[in-house]
Amino acid sequence: MLDWLKVNLQYVTPKHLLSRLVGKLAEAEMGSVTTFFIKLFIKQYNVDMTEALHEKPEHYRSFNKFFTRPLKPEARTIDESDDVLIHAVDGTVSQFGDIRSDSIFQAKGHDFSLTTLLGGKPDVAAPFKNGKFATVYLAPRDYHRIHMPIEGTLTDMLYVPGELFSVNPLTAQNIPGLFARNERVVALFDTPVGKMAMVLVGATIVASIETVWAGTVTPPTGKTVQHWSYETDSEAAVKLEKGAELGRFKLGSTIVVCFEKDMIDFEDIAPGMVTRLGEPMASKMSSQKAITPEQTTETPVQASNEFDENAGETKKDTPSEGADS
Repeated sequence: MLDWLKVNLQYVTPKHLLSRLVGKLAEAEMGSVTTFFIKLFIKQYNVDMTEALHEKPEHYRSFNKFFTRPLKPEARTIDESDDVLIHAVDGTVSQFGDIRSDSIFQAKGHDFSLTTLLGGKPDVAAPFKNGKFATVYLAPRDYHRIHMPIEGTLTDMLYVPGELFSVNPLTAQNIPGLFARNERVVALFDTPVGKMAMVLVGATIVASIETVWAGTVTPPTGKTVQHWSYETDSEAAVKLEKGAELGRFKLGSTIVVCFEKDMIDFEDIAPGMVTRLGEPMASKMSSQKAITPEQTTETPVQASNEFDENAGETKKDTPSEGADS
């Protein structure tokens, strides 16, 4: 009964209003009051502050500064092997496996549309049909910066308006199409394994989603899909190395990363597995294996070394020059 209430009350809660209000409070600098709530949060969620670049709660002037805290450079090791794609975040694997045409597995009894996830644009979704996906949940205690699984050049970014349901495991098991319903930011990259889509999914009381190239993308919220295209062959191109920071959440959320067909194989991961930034997530599929008809596929199962403290925090007037809706 309690779980039913937790899920269904979200339908009537003014989620955007609540989230923006919490965001304002999280951005406020209130001295000892801020420090008190940071200490309370650390205790409640058992946050490991020994990994933080600044371990003392008093260092953080606002809750958001604490929540997007950088790690010590030695806290995470990036696997530099050429054929390895790394985990982009600290979190927990929700699901992973094959994209079945346009369908991505969410939880038992629930799938969601790849095309809807990527802003309802069939041309954006087309490269990823029958490809691979991984969904990773970031809990409140986790490090909340998102990094590159592999080197890549940014080609497009989309802002997709939507709901702000919670993205915790209980909600994922009960809200149909959750990740394709919530507000999200989609970043598309050209990489050595083809196109990659990194989807940053918003959630209840997530104060904002930021990228290192555009600053704060949301808030403010929009009412239509916004699409920006980026130059890839000029000095203005956004090129990010494997392990480099690409964005961040303020409060917990989820990423969904998508790859083209026959380009990667997942390593030893499973739903419920804890991930750590820099550890192996997948490997490049060899050309010989890619053309083998009997290749094994993963079926979904239910269930940078540089850390810049100030990266991505300045809101820019426009994420790029090529906006359309």
